Amino acid sequence: MTTQDQQSAQEPAEGQALAAAGGLTYPLAPGYRVKVRQGPSTDFPVVRQLAEGARVQIRCQRHGQRVSGPYGTSDIWDNIAPGQYVSDAYVHTGSSGMVAPRCTS
Repeated sequence: MTTQDQQSAQEPAEGQALAAAGGLTYPLAPGYRVKVRQGPSTDFPVVRQLAEGARVQIRCQRHGQRVSGPYGTSDIWDNIAPGQYVSDAYVHTGSSGMVAPRCTS
C-alpha cells in the first residue's frame, strides 16, 4: 500500500473523529429551511426550523424513516443536538452513507 493509499484509507476515520469532536459542519441544501425534529422520523414533533444557508454539526447519526430531499432518498438522520434530528437528505455531507458515529441512545 502506498503512502497516498494509506492517507486515503485514513481520511474517513479522521473525518468521523472531527465530526465527533465538533470541528466539522455541513451545509444545508440551498434554498431550504429544514425542520428539526425530536427523533428520526417526520412523525416526531418539530423542535425548530433552521434558516436557509445554515450549517449543522453532526454529533451522531441513526437510521430512521426514509425521506426524499435534494440530496436523494435516505433513512439516515443527523443528530445535531440532544433530542434534535434532521434528515440527511437535506444535509450536504458529500456521502450517501454515514459520516459520523452511530447514535448510542
